[in-house]
Amino acid sequence: MPELNPADAEPTLHTALLQFIFPFSLKEGEDMNLIRQLTLDGFTRFFLSNKELEDAYYGEGYCVSHEKMERSYLPFAAHVLFPREKDRDSFRRFSRANNLSCRLDMPAQSVHFKVLSTDVFICPFELGFLTVRIRVEEEILPFSVALEFADRFRTLEDVSYQDKQTTIHCHDRSFEQVEDFVFRNLARGLEPFLDPSEINGAYFETLPFFVDERMLVQAFYGFDRQEEAGEISEALRYRASQLDGLTAEGKPHISASDPGYIEDYCREHSYSRWGPETYYMTNEQTFCCLSRAEPGLATQLVNQMYGEYYYGLLLSIFHKIVLLKLANMHSRLRINHDYDEIEKLIFLINKFSAKFYFLELISQSQGREIFFQLRKVYGNDALFEEVKMTLNDLFQYQEKFQAKRRDTLLMILTVFTVVSGIYGMNQVIEDLKGKIEWSKMLEYSPFEYLALFVALTGIAVSIGLSLKQLWSGIRSRRRKRYQGHD
Repeated sequence: MPELNPADAEPTLHTALLQFIFPFSLKEGEDMNLIRQLTLDGFTRFFLSNKELEDAYYGEGYCVSHEKMERSYLPFAAHVLFPREKDRDSFRRFSRANNLSCRLDMPAQSVHFKVLSTDVFICPFELGFLTVRIRVEEEILPFSVALEFADRFRTLEDVSYQDKQTTIHCHDRSFEQVEDFVFRNLARGLEPFLDPSEINGAYFETLPFFVDERMLVQAFYGFDRQEEAGEISEALRYRASQLDGLTAEGKPHISASDPGYIEDYCREHSYSRWGPETYYMTNEQTFCCLSRAEPGLATQLVNQMYGEYYYGLLLSIFHKIVLLKLANMHSRLRINHDYDEIEKLIFLINKFSAKFYFLELISQSQGREIFFQLRKVYGNDALFEEVKMTLNDLFQYQEKFQAKRRDTLLMILTVFTVVSGIYGMNQVIEDLKGKIEWSKMLEYSPFEYLALFVALTGIAVSIGLSLKQLWSGIRSRRRKRYQGHD
């Protein structure tokens, strides 16, 4: 782990605001129960029409304009992100202000922070997001300490030496793991609703959709303008993106040493429209803004990070996870057995592409460019093309399967029609009219017994096939009604 050159000045921050985002899989059919639990836990349903919430969750001095946030997105996207009613095919947000003063003890030092608020989103496709909104409270805050704090706090379960040496203190309680602090304190009622089926077969994972039990980080780092360090260098941008904070000895470090590599990385992962004063960095684990802007402009940048950029990040993550989920469902199909699952997967892919995945979502150019940057980093376009190819394959298989089933059914019906109609019914039809004399059947020849058996079997098969088709139609309508939330 390379350390920074001692000659490089360590910048300090006047503001460090972080949002830690945990995507989760919700148990099927449990969304209304979760809503009731969140209401009992003091969460409030978020609607843009309630302007009293514009400054309720973001800390002193910050405000998110609901009107501006709605205008930032095109109407079909705003309908999903900011529903006017309790629409299941939308992002249903529940928020609660916490204002908890806490302390994070790390091997090198302690950091005071305040948990400003907590969000829980219930989304389509049995997905959700938990967001913990935090402000670091230190008067003198070195940049490396802020990065180390973000890296430690996003780790839900201890996986390294630094994690095991980290403790959170909140009032009179202590938490050895961030997972305990989040799910036993901030969102106590959420954990029973998490669906563990997404990680069946994993050896060490205990929470869905994560490789190493780490939350995503959205952050704003406001640099002190009084320092002589000046511009935000590529090394600082790289470290912010990678969350390169402190070594075990408490010294600043960077996870790359080749200047060419760092330059190429920053060129690919940064949005530098407002450089050299402000940069945005994106990768699969972080989305951060680094700025040396004046206080007034810095406040506007923070409001954007809390508002339209926050929703843009959630939408990008949502797209990524749903596409991965659809691909995972396809990989688990037993193609010769799971006919209902094939139909379900076709429906879900069509629903996703029609209602949630659009190339154009944001009306303003700067927001659109940042959203495209996020989508590129997550590789959503490539995943979407793969899912569309999957849809074409499923359509072709379904067409062949249905044609084969029709041919088989037609053959069965033809055989029974010919045999029972021409042969069977002509042999015993007179005995089955009116009041049946069962005693006559005792005098049947073997061929007449065969004819009776064929005739009755044909009737039974016809009734059975009709009932099966009727039941399949009812199940299909019920499934589509639930999946589409009609």
